Parts: sequence; C-alpha cells; structure tokens
Amino acid sequence: MTKPALLVTTVLMSLTLLSILIYTTIITELPNTASLKNINYQTPLKIYSHNNVLIDQFGEKKRTPISYNKVPPQLLNAFIASEDQRFYNHHGVDLRGLLRAIFKLVISGKKKQGGSTITMQVARNFLLTREKTYIRKIKEIILALKIENELTKNEILELYINKIFLGRKAYGVVAAAEVYYGKPLAKLSLAQLAMVAGLPKAPSSLNPINDPDRALIRRNYVLNRMLTLGYINQVEFDDAHAQPITASRQKQLSTVTAPYFSDMVRIKVIDLLGDKAYESGLKVYTTLNIKLQKTATSALRNALHNYEERHGYRAEPIDPLRTSQYIGDTILATIKAVNPDQITAQLADKTTIIISRKNFKWALPSQSTNPKNTVEENFQPDTLVRVRQSRNGQWRLSQEPEVEGALISIDPQTGAIISLVGGFDFKRSKFNRATQLKRQPGSGFKPILYTTALENGYTLASIINDAPIVYESQSNKTEWRPENYSGKFFGPTRLRTALRKSRNLISIRLLREIGIAKIISTAQRFGLSESQLPNNLTLALGSGTASPLEMARIFSVFANGGFLIEPYAISRIENSQGEIIFQTQRKVACTTCKVTQQHKNNYAPRIISPEISFLMNSLLQDVISRGTARRAKSLGRKDLAGKTGTTNQQRDAWFNGFSPKITTITWVGFDDSKPLGKKETGGRTSLPMWIDYMKTALQEHPEESFTPPKGIVKSYINPTTGLPEKPTKKGIWEYFRQELAPRKIPKEHHQKIPENNSITPMDSLF
Repeated sequence: MTKPALLVTTVLMSLTLLSILIYTTIITELPNTASLKNINYQTPLKIYSHNNVLIDQFGEKKRTPISYNKVPPQLLNAFIASEDQRFYNHHGVDLRGLLRAIFKLVISGKKKQGGSTITMQVARNFLLTREKTYIRKIKEIILALKIENELTKNEILELYINKIFLGRKAYGVVAAAEVYYGKPLAKLSLAQLAMVAGLPKAPSSLNPINDPDRALIRRNYVLNRMLTLGYINQVEFDDAHAQPITASRQKQLSTVTAPYFSDMVRIKVIDLLGDKAYESGLKVYTTLNIKLQKTATSALRNALHNYEERHGYRAEPIDPLRTSQYIGDTILATIKAVNPDQITAQLADKTTIIISRKNFKWALPSQSTNPKNTVEENFQPDTLVRVRQSRNGQWRLSQEPEVEGALISIDPQTGAIISLVGGFDFKRSKFNRATQLKRQPGSGFKPILYTTALENGYTLASIINDAPIVYESQSNKTEWRPENYSGKFFGPTRLRTALRKSRNLISIRLLREIGIAKIISTAQRFGLSESQLPNNLTLALGSGTASPLEMARIFSVFANGGFLIEPYAISRIENSQGEIIFQTQRKVACTTCKVTQQHKNNYAPRIISPEISFLMNSLLQDVISRGTARRAKSLGRKDLAGKTGTTNQQRDAWFNGFSPKITTITWVGFDDSKPLGKKETGGRTSLPMWIDYMKTALQEHPEESFTPPKGIVKSYINPTTGLPEKPTKKGIWEYFRQELAPRKIPKEHHQKIPENNSITPMDSLF
C-alpha cells in the first residue's frame, strides 16, 4: 500500500472511530424520552374564592395546560403552516429543511436558526438546554427520531403547545390567549390565532404589545402560509388579514381586588408546602366571598377619603415620573379649565371629565371669606391632580390618603375569613394591617374586662364610682391622672351605663378591684398572649396590643355564644391532578351540640358560659342602641352589637362589631402612630366603614336575635342604686344570672325568661 493510500485510510478510519466515539458518547448522555409520557408542567399557584372563582395566581410562568382535542384546529394548522409544514410527513427530522439550514450556514458563515421541526423543538424544550452548539443540534436530531417512535403526532403537538414560550411570561397557548386578549383560547378569532402562532419565532420582540407593527407582519405571514397550504380559503384570509391588532395589556384575570388576602394565602401555602408550590400547579380554594370583598375594599377606601377630606387638601405638587397613574381608586388627571362652579380635567387616555363645585368644595381653603375667588388660585390649568369616581358615577377631586386602614370580616361560627383588606393600596404598601398590625385596642379591650367582672360576682347593675383617680409612681415620683374622653366625671354608675358610655375611670377601678392577674388570664383565654398584655392598670384602657384579626377572634366569642374559633382562609388545596393534599380541619361553634371525647376535635372550645355570653351581648347591643356606636342604628336591625375603641391622643380608631352570623373589625390610623386629630374617635372615623360594609354583608343574613339561655332572669331595679325595686315608673328592668338576681323583694318581681325567647331590646328596658 502506497503512503498516500495509507494516509487516506488512516484518516478515514480515524474519522469513523471519532464519529462512533461521539455518537456513543452522545447516546449515553441523552435523557430518557419516555419521561415525555408523564409531564408535570411548571404551572403557577392559583387561588380561588369560596365559589371557585380565580382571584390571583403566583409563579414566574403563566401556564394552563390543555389537551390536544380541546385546541382550536385552526391554531394547530397555523403552527404547522408557520413552523413545520411537513410535520405529518417526516419522522422527526425534515431533511430538506435541515439541508437548507446547512447551506445557509456554508454561504453566510454564520449560524442561523432554522431546520428545526416541531418535534425537534419539543426535544429541545423538554430534554435539552438552549445552548447553540453543534453537539446540542446532534442530540436534538437523535432525540426527535426517538420521540417520533414513542409518541403519536397528536401527543407531540400537545407537548409543543403547552410548553412553548410565547412572550410576556406566557407559556403555552392558553396563557397566551389570556395575556394578549384576556379571554379563553376557544374565543379567539382566526386573526388572533394566527398572531399566537407567529410568536415562537421571536416571542419577546415580535409580540403585539412590545412591537405591534412587526407582530402584524408576522401574523399576516402566518395567514398567507395557511392560505397557501389550503388551511383557509381566500374569503377567510381576506377577512382575517383586514383585522387590526386587538391585543392589549391585560389587567388581572379576576375583577376581585383582594391582594392582601391572596398574599396572606400565598405565604400560608409556602409555609405548608415550600417554594415548589409556585410551579406545581396547585389550586387553593379559600373562604373569600367575592361580593363582600368588593364591598370591603370600597368601604375602606371611602372611609379613608372621608377622613382626608375632613382634614383638608394638601395641594402637594405631583411628579408624574415618581408616582403611579393609579393608586387605590384614585387616578391622575390634568386640569384644563377652572371656574367657580366646575373644574374641567383630562385623564391619561384623553377622556375629559367634569368636577362640579360640590365635589371639590372640600379642598378650598377654609379661611377664605369668599371661596369662589379661591378656585382659580388653587387649581391652575395644566396642574396634575388626583381624582376618583364616586359611587353615583360623579368625578370628585381627591388625593392620595396618608392615613391607613384595615377591615376583616369572619364567620363567628366557623372562623372562615369572608373578606379582608389590609390597606389602601397593596402596590403602595404590602404590609397587611388586618393581620400583621399590632396596635392598642383601646376601649375595644373593655369587653374582656367586663366579662371577667361578670364571672367574678359583678352584675350589670353593680355600682362603680366614676370619680377622679390619681396614681403616684414610687419609682420616678410621677403622677398618672386618667380621664374619661369627655373630661367629666359622673359619680356612681351602673356597669351597663359604664360600658355603653365607655367610662375609663370605672374600668380602672374595676380592674383594680378584680385584680390584674384575673384580667390577663381571661384575655389569654380569648387568644391573646401574655407578652401582649401590660401588667399594670393601663390594661383597663386597652394599652396592650392586638391585630384586627385577633380582635375578630375575640368578638366572635360573643357572637357565637362563648366559643373560641380559629380564623382560617384556606378550605383545601388540590394538586394538578385534582387530588386534595391539604384540608383545613375547622372547629365550629355549636351551642346545641353534646361534645363527646370522640368528636371533641370537631368543635371549638367553650371559654365563657352561655349566661356570661348573653349578658355581654346585651351590654354590647346597648353600645349601638344608646351608646358610642349609635350611628349603626341606621342599619335598622336589632341583632347588632359591638364596641368602639379609641386610643390615647386618637392614634387608633376601631370599631369591633358583630351579628350572630358575621363579625367585622375596622381600624383607621397612621402607620407611624401619629394622632388622627381631635374628635377622630372610633365612632366617627372607623364605625362608618363598618356600617358601609355591613349594609351589604347583612343582606345575606336575616335578622336573628341573641337568645337568652336558661339561668338568665330579668328583675326590676332602681336605676340609681342598682338595688331591687318594686315595679314603678322610676325603675327599670335588668338582666341577671339567676343566682345573682336581687333577693330583697318578692319573687314575683323577678321575671324568668322562657326558653328560646329572644333578647328584649335594651331600649325597652330603660
């Protein structure tokens, strides 16, 4: 053999051996294509309301898998026409397309995309990385051939349409329909389907939101390919080709504004199941009532706006580059014209709005002797302002509230959280004031104090002296002189009147007489921890700390007849296959159930007796019928009870109220605890939010009176002394535990209340 021949033979053998080595190496490194038979798509965590309406989703990738037979046929045709026209004729690799790509490489000297079939794209997307190397291309080809031997064409297409990235965090065709058009895949027109099918080529740069012009060209290319291949006729082509771009930035899929609630649920799910919950397609079904959530959001925002308007217009310059167009329910607008009777303004979308004088009058300087002359001075043309639309549809001058608020509403029988709002705007502040806020409850703590008093021999007729108190500190020689909110003193006062009027000095004396230890013990039974409760006399005035969620739990004890329920938001969690992997084991309050040891875990524990619960409800009803929450009488119901709460210097304004079927807590305050201002009490600042919400919430619940249990009687007493009295015009009826009813007058002056008889309205007792 000549030397040249030997050299050629050696080279050929070396290349052959090298090819075999590369091939065998690649084969051993290839992933198993059998895994494609059981794909778990990376799908987001989805959160649903109590009636299975999607309210939010979390996860980097938006994806909703769909089966092949539910995909519009024209969408499949569009993908085949634009991505792989010989899909049904090749076995994974299109040799013509591959050779064409190689030819372009040789001519240009540059690697260009091309030659990949749909099957090869499936191989790359599921089994390989996206690195652009020749070795990866060889692996892609080999895997495509294997996939075609193991899967049907329909199975391959199903994998493709669910996995492919289509821009704007949309993975799969269902997500693309939602992201670009805000509607189900089945509702897309031919033009829209062609737009979706054109996205794989360059999903980030060719999508109709980022670059509508280039996207239109690509869509029309797809339509032309479909016409050429006979998937559509000329009429269909002409109609679709003439359609404008209809894609737009979509708001959240749900119309429900519940970001604080859904974020709370998200955190709970991650605590339970870890970070994988973001990608494993979990469905979380919650207790949220959509209708009442909307009502709660509106009620909170309206209350904060009303507070802002009471305290005047700040007239702060607005920098459009440093603020959002939308904050809460307010929107930026540019003033165009001003006169004493109206302001004409323009929204960002060029919509012209009119603000009548009555809707901006609150913003005029109060010191002006002639407000009509100040309109032009304060609202110059081209000035940026915030506006909002009132419930009656009228536009109103507004401003971004500095004050914050919270509302939480729960079912007192089960603990289910019905609605929750943790602030004015989640984007502005993600701090959830409904659950994370720890503030002094003020007089909202007094029901715990009075419960302890009733458990320790006091009655609603017990007399406590409302008189000045001075306490001297031995350590720093300072004096503490607590006062009632009014600054006045009223002498001997019955407990019923004391709570109704929220008398601070009586609360302090009561705590001192009972003992701090007993009060703390009761508070712990209601779910508060020792660290939240100061071990001094200020505890009587609510100087401890509690969240609105904890206050909802406390007041639900009275609403449900004496049981401590556990608030919860998650009913159950299902995996991507629809299997339940978590379910809340709720404990319900049940006054008529005989709790056996076997079924103990099904029921909430009783922490106060039925008698004490009834007496407290009678007291708390009085707060609404005759006390600091009289505004709530506007609801026209007799089954409402609650307690206002105002802390020192009006830093916090609360209303804690309930009916037998719903407990709702509202709070207003500043995040930095600065004072709300003079007269900004719980009854003025927070109660209107509660009324606004409960007006709708109570529609779902017929009026239901609190039923007195056995062991409760009513006796005639002297309203001044609290002592028994013969029935006269000067006396009043009062409720007593039977063993503590006055005994100094004949029995006939005690009235036993028949079983199942509803509570007598307190207005008839006084």
